[in-house]
Amino acid sequence: MPLVTSEKMLNDARLNGYAVGAFNVENMEMVKAVIAAAEELNAPVMLQTTPSTVKYGTLETYFAMVAAEAAKASVPVCLHLDHGNSFELCVQAMKAGYTSVMIDGSHESFEDNIAITKKVVDVAKPLGIPVEAELGKVGGKEDDLESDEDTNTDPQEAKEFVERTGVSSLAVAIGTAHGFYARTPVLDKVRVSEVKALVSVPLVLHGASGLTDDDVRECVERGMCKVNFATELRMAYTDAGKKLLREKPETFDPKKLGVVGMEAVKELVKGRMIVCGCSGKA
Repeated sequence: MPLVTSEKMLNDARLNGYAVGAFNVENMEMVKAVIAAAEELNAPVMLQTTPSTVKYGTLETYFAMVAAEAAKASVPVCLHLDHGNSFELCVQAMKAGYTSVMIDGSHESFEDNIAITKKVVDVAKPLGIPVEAELGKVGGKEDDLESDEDTNTDPQEAKEFVERTGVSSLAVAIGTAHGFYARTPVLDKVRVSEVKALVSVPLVLHGASGLTDDDVRECVERGMCKVNFATELRMAYTDAGKKLLREKPETFDPKKLGVVGMEAVKELVKGRMIVCGCSGKA
């Protein structure tokens, strides 16, 4: 089917107590693997690209790949700009055909975050394109953005932020980090419940790669409606290629590397979809 926006799938998740898996993709093989996993599990799915990924391959190229694969799928597929780092990039993504965008103003002051988020919302809303924003700081490194420490989201600020910006979904910081964890994360899961009680839009969990299944499940039970997975997909894809080259060092056909990479990513994505509870929800 044609690409859809994230609005219906995230609102359905919010109403029914599960989360939609959102998976960062880097190439054609990962696009195919994620959509194949969604098809096998009859799950709605979001595919995401970060600023560095679109710089590598262009917005238009990723849109073309995802749109072509989505057209053959029977499940709803959304293409989302993850961690959009400027108003201009968000607008370019919308023009290129992306059906959801994130503006990440979390590294700005509260008022500046509101200002840039509202600016994006004012453009996206007439086009029917949902906008995700982030409040609080998720630690670690995502693309070129790096945070040395976590600043968990204040529930009252979250309420004010959503009301003043008109944002469609909100990523909240509860102690997660981008990338893999150097030590066991201490998650403020109660804060998810506190924010949900005050905020009227779906909540988003960033930095889920490396969390235990139980951690993800509890965050979803408490109100997370979208869960982002990025680093572990890259690792699965790359490790599968390394394994093939160790076992068959004579391999030179990139397609053979792509095949094992796709299978590894597909199985990982299926597992994460089951944990998020979105299997069978398409």
